[in-house]
Amino acid sequence: MKFDSIIIGGGIAGYTAGLRSLEAGLKTAIISNGQSALHFSSGSIDLLSHTPTGKAIRNPAAIFDKFTNEFPLHPYSKVGKQTVFESLNWYKNILTTAGIPLLQQEDGDNHLRITPLGTLKSTWLSQPYIHQLPMRLNEHTIKRIVVVQIDDFRDFNAKMVTDNLVQIPEFEGVEITHTSVAIDGFSGLKRNACELRSIDIARILTNESEIKALATKLKTIATQDDLVVIPAITGNGKGLSVLNKLHALTQLTFHEVPTMPPSMLGIRLEETMIDLFIKAGGMLLKGDQVTHGDIAKDNNSSNDELSLKRIYTRNLESMPLTADNYIFASGSFFNKGLIAQHDKLQEPVFNLDMNSNQARSTWYNPQFFAPNSQPFLSLGIKTNHNFNPMLAGKVITNLFCAGSNLGGYDPIAEGCGSGVAISTGYHAVNHLLQNTKHNQSQHLTSDSLV
Repeated sequence: MKFDSIIIGGGIAGYTAGLRSLEAGLKTAIISNGQSALHFSSGSIDLLSHTPTGKAIRNPAAIFDKFTNEFPLHPYSKVGKQTVFESLNWYKNILTTAGIPLLQQEDGDNHLRITPLGTLKSTWLSQPYIHQLPMRLNEHTIKRIVVVQIDDFRDFNAKMVTDNLVQIPEFEGVEITHTSVAIDGFSGLKRNACELRSIDIARILTNESEIKALATKLKTIATQDDLVVIPAITGNGKGLSVLNKLHALTQLTFHEVPTMPPSMLGIRLEETMIDLFIKAGGMLLKGDQVTHGDIAKDNNSSNDELSLKRIYTRNLESMPLTADNYIFASGSFFNKGLIAQHDKLQEPVFNLDMNSNQARSTWYNPQFFAPNSQPFLSLGIKTNHNFNPMLAGKVITNLFCAGSNLGGYDPIAEGCGSGVAISTGYHAVNHLLQNTKHNQSQHLTSDSLV
């Protein structure tokens, strides 16, 4: 099978690249091995919350140029400010149009969200029922916080959230309490209710009578002046319709927090992107895995460069897939896009060059909870300025890397995982299109000479 563009990986970077490729009129396929890290995510889009040295960032745009000058190896330095913000605005618009509004502070600042642990984390774009606290936290206007525990739901602990929130100095004087409510539909289940995950409760709450019953209970424990913290147990599939109904019935101010996986907030993003991709004409090979590829000298290059000719997958076996260009968004260690052997780091599909050949002892900090992050999180595939990877020091011109398999940044400590995924996936397609135009131009010149 022949495509204009093949994306390897079905995370946020892969779907960004896929949607952008389809938008450009390219025949596109995505090969996705299974569940992406979105099932474990907050559902918010981080742009940049800290520098690699640990300094907190309030307004990413205001310090962006200084940041890229100070950290030239960071993916943002290769992408550039204009493309980073253009890509995030593009992503925000397509998700909002598809029914998942992504909201931000009007002045471009990051905002704080309450986490499942009852701590605060900085982010840039959030879904509608994430209550956005100002970075200058003492400017908040909260009078009372009610944390809701769902009876028999083990993946959220309201008491722990409450205990941690009361320790935040800026919340001194705010009444913070927790309470519990029951979901009536639990009683009709044959299995133990404690086995339920958030996605199971979401299915129960598609029933109108269950929504109304929950709304009635919530109105008895909170008022319109309160911030009601609830676990994310509603609105999978296309939307936020259940939460919209709860809000309409109660007029309460909700703040959703993701629970233990699966995260409903992350699933909303993934399912929306899959739906957009398929409806736009993309081919999704889900549950398949790229095993290897044929790489040879690039005949269109006068330099000693390489080209990926075809790839092979686990399910299609001897039937190779070919494309003019490939985007490699395979993920990091969590997704097995990168693996660590006893004595080396490895990219397992093409055996691409890594950005570190140092001893294993340099990959990690012996203190697991040390203030500085673990060094292995910033290791990844070695690329040039256009995110073309290298094999034995030679650039592969029609293969582009995107997302968390890239080196040079720490997505967790720097709070930039989603932003890097979106901007590098978008950036890769921009260069892919330039490659396509260049090759077409060469063919036209050759034909005219003949």
